[in-house]
Amino acid sequence: MRILKKIVILLLPFVLLLQGLFAQQVKYTNGNNSWNADSLGNCRAVVNYNGTGKTARVIIEWRRRDNNPETKKIIVQDSKTGVLIHNIATGIINREVGDIYFEPVSGPGKYYVYYMPYRNEGRSNYPKGIYLKTDSIANTTWHQSIEHNSFKPNAVCNEIQSINAFDSFYPMEVIATAKETEAIKKKYAGDAFIVFPEDRLHPIRMKKDLPQRWIINGAGGDFKASADKEENFSFQLGIYALQDLQDVQVSFSDLKNAAGEIIAEKNISCINTDGNGYNNLAIKNKVAVPVGSVQALWCIMQVPLKAAGLYIGTATIKAADAKEKNISLSISVSNNIAVNRGVNEPQKMTRLAWLNSDLAQHNDVIAPYTALQTNNNTISLLGRKIELSNDGFPKQIETFFTEEMTGLTEQPNSLFTEPVHFHFTRADGKDMKFKNGGLLFTKKEPGTVQWTAVNTNDTLEVSVCASLEFDGFISYTVKVTALNDADMKDITMHLPFKKEAATYLMGLGQKGDVRPDSVGWKWDVPNKNQDGAWIGAVNAGLQYSLRDEKYTRPLNTNFYLQKPLLLPSSWGNEGKGGITVAQKGESILANNYSGTRFIKKGESLYYNFTLLITPFHTLNTDFQWNNRFYHRYNNLDSIKATGATVVNIHHATPINPWINYPFIEWKRMKSYIDSAHKLGLKVKIYNTVRELSDHAYETAALRSLGHEVYSPGKGGGFSWLQEHLVDDYIAAWFVPELKDAAIINSGMNRWHNYYVEGMNWLTQNVGIDGIYLDDVAFDRITMKRIKRVLTQDNHPGIIDLHSANQYNKSDGFNNSAILYMEHFPYLNRLWFGEYFDYEKNDPGFFLAEVSGIPFGLMGEMLQGDGNPWRGMVYGMTSRLGWSDKSNPKPIWNLWNEFGMQGTEMIGYWSSHCPVKTNNDKVLVTVYKKKGVALLSVASWADTTAQVKLQIDWKAIGIDENKAIISAPAMKDFQPQKNFAKDEMLTIEKNKGWLLVVKEK
Repeated sequence: MRILKKIVILLLPFVLLLQGLFAQQVKYTNGNNSWNADSLGNCRAVVNYNGTGKTARVIIEWRRRDNNPETKKIIVQDSKTGVLIHNIATGIINREVGDIYFEPVSGPGKYYVYYMPYRNEGRSNYPKGIYLKTDSIANTTWHQSIEHNSFKPNAVCNEIQSINAFDSFYPMEVIATAKETEAIKKKYAGDAFIVFPEDRLHPIRMKKDLPQRWIINGAGGDFKASADKEENFSFQLGIYALQDLQDVQVSFSDLKNAAGEIIAEKNISCINTDGNGYNNLAIKNKVAVPVGSVQALWCIMQVPLKAAGLYIGTATIKAADAKEKNISLSISVSNNIAVNRGVNEPQKMTRLAWLNSDLAQHNDVIAPYTALQTNNNTISLLGRKIELSNDGFPKQIETFFTEEMTGLTEQPNSLFTEPVHFHFTRADGKDMKFKNGGLLFTKKEPGTVQWTAVNTNDTLEVSVCASLEFDGFISYTVKVTALNDADMKDITMHLPFKKEAATYLMGLGQKGDVRPDSVGWKWDVPNKNQDGAWIGAVNAGLQYSLRDEKYTRPLNTNFYLQKPLLLPSSWGNEGKGGITVAQKGESILANNYSGTRFIKKGESLYYNFTLLITPFHTLNTDFQWNNRFYHRYNNLDSIKATGATVVNIHHATPINPWINYPFIEWKRMKSYIDSAHKLGLKVKIYNTVRELSDHAYETAALRSLGHEVYSPGKGGGFSWLQEHLVDDYIAAWFVPELKDAAIINSGMNRWHNYYVEGMNWLTQNVGIDGIYLDDVAFDRITMKRIKRVLTQDNHPGIIDLHSANQYNKSDGFNNSAILYMEHFPYLNRLWFGEYFDYEKNDPGFFLAEVSGIPFGLMGEMLQGDGNPWRGMVYGMTSRLGWSDKSNPKPIWNLWNEFGMQGTEMIGYWSSHCPVKTNNDKVLVTVYKKKGVALLSVASWADTTAQVKLQIDWKAIGIDENKAIISAPAMKDFQPQKNFAKDEMLTIEKNKGWLLVVKEK
């Protein structure tokens, strides 16, 4: 393709004249996926040529929103033969028109002009759409014939096609010409901005251009629409800034009908300026619009049930230092009552009201947890107790879980050797002394207990405000204010663990495993998503995290580096802070230091931190045996035949095609779930918050909120994102088969309110039995709300969490269990996960980081389908359906034959485990019931091991003289074999046995 520079100059006035003549004649149609978009692009002009000769010329009024169209390749195709035409040249190419020359090889007829062809590079699930550049391939003789002749247009384009309806630019991405834009700016010269009312079915998508639709419809005037009774009605006010605008606000009058009845202004709001945050705190945004930019103001109206007739009122748009503008609103309310406030039709933007939802926010206790009980300075909760000192910090924390984690005991497991405390050390090395005003409880509710304490001396005031929730989460705000200048050597917090309560450690750059003798760690937030640790035993532990008042949750799962942690100004102290963990006296001391600093009089620092007391509850082993997951969309009868009881429906499946947006094919999903329920199967679906499908109906509205819902980024990715979002986003997961392109969410925001409402709707209207979380980007506030709506009305509300191993550069070298521990209290199962190595890691890693047992959970294995011998030591199998090789059915069959329900699980980690071996690298977990036991034996030895079982026959409840030991035949696991009581077991490296011990 060659550019005819001489003709471009000579014919520019003629092209502009033709552009005006052709205006309004182009129609936009759906190509119904009739060409290969991955080589030809997503749009084409349909050109009809009726001339003679070897050259066709067409002026295409394409009104493109993409920048630099002159750099993109033009492809012309003969519709009769499908052949791509070799001889192509161009005249003027800009965003408004394209002047195209080509050789009509089949004579008169229809030709297709593809003007945004691309190819995909990079990984299939993270593609990079690369737009093809212009080239020079035309035959020289043919090209010269054009340059030496003046060709008038002899072909016409009156149709522009998109590959499908979803890829269409019409009408809101068909740009106004520069001339049209200048004309309307001239008309409103002297105004600060122009208002274009727009209905809800035409979401405003462009920020840098006016759509042609607005040129045709005009600006200002009345907004007229119809709505149903009790509908979540929405509309838009498009603001086009003629100067820089600050603090744009919109207010509303009451809307009145002829009878004087009103739709009160309190029922109308703008999601861009006002709302309710994910944490139930009011949001008040100051919207700024740069000159020449478009800002959509999405307005939502709650139409009353008793409304009837035509309601008229006013929307007033204001901006700082600008004259306000009024738009008349005329809303005709029909006699129809919207079903479920209209949210069953999300394409009408009825769910935008969900963004401000407070559903399930009240901190009601969630089963199996129990109400908090306060007695003096002691607060009791399920399986745990915390005693507070008068300074507001924990004096002691106790747990009451057995070593086996299957029951509770009256004997406490104490975490600390002395109270948790701060040291405020002056520059001279002397610790400050404080007076405290005593402990004051400010809230005592079943789900939350709050307290305050103030500690002072002549130099500093330490104000403590803390709360404990029913699941064991404690949040501390510690405000340190200088009453006078303070030169400090250090400010530290000591967590003095008892040695027996500090067997394992996870975090601070360490894999979960047996705690090393010493750990030294420094802040490195640009590269590491690390701000604390979990230290504990199987039945008593504590996770803690160091923060300040500016803490925001970072991105995770491949995107940490694009939005990392913020270094706490207190604990981090410009890199001086850190943590050491080592034995000091009788304690395993977690020393959290911040280094030297000078605090000016009146300055405040926030040494905030969170604590999470583990375990959360006892193991529910019967749930593990009875709920057998099948992780694939498949025929329900065939799933039932496998022995599975719970079906996990991933995204990219026929009933859940779009990632984290399971609302489009919900009717098919409901039909599938109804059928599953008839067969006694439960169905859970993939739905999380981390990234969101571009197919979400609300994409444009969410983009209008700036960076609240979507993270800022460099753009790129799949072609749809580049063509319709253009820039300022992070491209995420992509499904090639469905062309589903996701966009990264920005962390904590109002989309979580929508997510909670969506889960509630799916539970109540579709009948889902729970959700499968594939990494998450929300915090414990949203997690609690999700659990509440999933389990209401006796729905099962099963939640399992998968995580890819987060210990890598892209994820900031975090531990999956550390990252998601705040969610653990509400999970039913873990699936850890991709990139977890089950062959090369020690038992401590399995126990602390994979199994979930120290937190009251059980799990499954994923990578390479796990290690079945080692997995069963922790009650874990692989997951059926996830891969072609994954096959836990032999183990399930043994569970059935043995009768696992009701067994007592006694893990190797318990001092009460009645079976051991003579090799400390070959471990045994016992599943015991009356008169019979199942022994799970697994080896971590470096080579094949010969071991002998050491059985406490009395403890296992079997008469040694009558005992027989056998290994049942299990496909791909073990052959059938009988063993004498004293016989040595041969165990291959990384393998083991499942042995049944019973009396003759």
